[in-house]
Amino acid sequence: MSALKLSTYIPEEDLQKKVKEIGQALSKKFKGKDIVAVCILKGSFIFYSDLIRSIDTDVQCEFFGVSSYHGAMSSSGEVKVTLDLAHPIEGKDVVLVEDIVDTGLTMNYLKSALLSRKPKSLTTVALLEKPDALKVPCEVDHVGFKIPNDFVVGYGLDYQGLYRNLPYIAQVQSLN
Repeated sequence: MSALKLSTYIPEEDLQKKVKEIGQALSKKFKGKDIVAVCILKGSFIFYSDLIRSIDTDVQCEFFGVSSYHGAMSSSGEVKVTLDLAHPIEGKDVVLVEDIVDTGLTMNYLKSALLSRKPKSLTTVALLEKPDALKVPCEVDHVGFKIPNDFVVGYGLDYQGLYRNLPYIAQVQSLN
C-alpha cells in the first residue's frame, strides 16, 4: 500500500489541551461518584486512555467494539458489533467515549444499545464531529473539535488499520 499524503490538522498540543478540558468537565460532573467509561474500539483507544487519566474520580474501564467503516474512507452506515461489554452497566453512570461522529448513525446506535442496558446516566463524548456529514440528528454531550467533512487519521483513527499511532490528527490529502 502506498503511503498517504498527510497534512497536520490538529496538533498534538491542541489535542492534549482539549482532552484535559473534557476530563475536567467530567470530573466536575461526576465528583465523588464512580463511573464506567466505555471505550469504542478501535478508533477511540488513544483518546480514551488520555481522557480517563484526566478524570479525577474512580473510573471502571469497559470496551465495546463496533465497525462501520469496514476499511473504507467513509462510514457504511451499517454497524457491526465486534466486542461486547464484559460487565453490566445497569444503574451506573456511564461515559461513552467515541473517536468521531460523522453520519451520526453509529453514535445513535451506541446510545440506544447502552441505554437499553438501563444505566443510571449516559454521557457521550466524541473527540471529533463532522456536522456537514450528519445523516441523522445526533446529540453529543462533549465534542472536542468540529471539523469539515474531510478524511482524517491519527490519534487512534486509521486508514485500513494504519496511521493510528500518529500523535496528532492529520488530514488525508491524497491516497498516493
